[in-house]
Amino acid sequence: MNNTDITQLRDELDKINLELLDLMNERGKLVKKIGEQKESMKQPNPVNESDMLNQIINHNKGPFEASTIEHLFKELFKADLDLLEGGDSKALLVSREKNPDDTIIDVKGERIGDGKSHYIMGPCAVENYEQVATVAKALKKNNLKLLRGGAYKPRTSPYDFQGLGIEGLKILRQVADEYKLAVVSEIVNPVDIEEAVNYLDVIQIGSRNMQNFELLKAAGEINKPILLKRGMAATISEFLNAAEYIMSRGNGNIILCERGIRTFERATRNTLDISAVPILKQETHLPVIVDVTHSTGRRDLLIPTAKAALAIGADGIMAEVHPNPAMALSDSAQQMDIPMFEHFLKELTDHTLLHTVK
Repeated sequence: MNNTDITQLRDELDKINLELLDLMNERGKLVKKIGEQKESMKQPNPVNESDMLNQIINHNKGPFEASTIEHLFKELFKADLDLLEGGDSKALLVSREKNPDDTIIDVKGERIGDGKSHYIMGPCAVENYEQVATVAKALKKNNLKLLRGGAYKPRTSPYDFQGLGIEGLKILRQVADEYKLAVVSEIVNPVDIEEAVNYLDVIQIGSRNMQNFELLKAAGEINKPILLKRGMAATISEFLNAAEYIMSRGNGNIILCERGIRTFERATRNTLDISAVPILKQETHLPVIVDVTHSTGRRDLLIPTAKAALAIGADGIMAEVHPNPAMALSDSAQQMDIPMFEHFLKELTDHTLLHTVK
């Protein structure tokens, strides 16, 4: 065989490769059409795959072995599923593909997602009126409007303080009305949402309840903004699908909150996944805030992590403030006192202004 023959054979091989490419793309288009028409095709169907493989192998005339053909087509079937799952991801209501414009959540005039930095501050747990009022006064003095506080506290230990429940919500509402603030607090049970809407401006769904699907559905059926925290072991995909549960029920007023994930590291309470912020901003149209308190569990790390969060594109910061952290009924090591809070806020304001000027 001379060089001319080899060149011709290679040309024929190139032609067949391109024909195969065209056929594969045509096949992919058919798979997508079937997926659109028949929802059940978006999950693996072993019976269909087995029938198709048997038919293909029976028609195989070589030179490839049957095992080789089987392997190649199984990989093709996997690619079919990836193609369909990719289509699902792009179709999510929370995705940028579905809505390219940023969603802005208006909470009593505080427009989260408008390009400015917003702060949600307050005690870990509501303990009494005086405690919440002291923090609210500090927020008002510093022109902040979003007051957080836990009335229902899902705790790791059943013996830890579980919160005041509905009485805690009433305290939050009373103080917020006196100081003209908006209230953000967590609800852990779907049956409590109906009553909670009378006291709260934003309903928080915490990390332990990110995949409490009945709670997500209930949150999707009310006309209140939802602050959804990422689960401590949740992937970004799982986080977005949790938000989709809410939005699919009609409530598109969702604020995503990165609060750190659990890793093998023990220097901090959790590991702040700072890269999640730009990923979420790219993949969704929802505002994204960062809870620096629960991600670090350390007062000394609140300022640098908050600066990093704002620098990388977060729409806001959540952190905990207590009049006397040493006496707090929960998570005393991670809460700021009032002077620390004011220093924290000044550092972030100066940092933001510096970067704005630059």
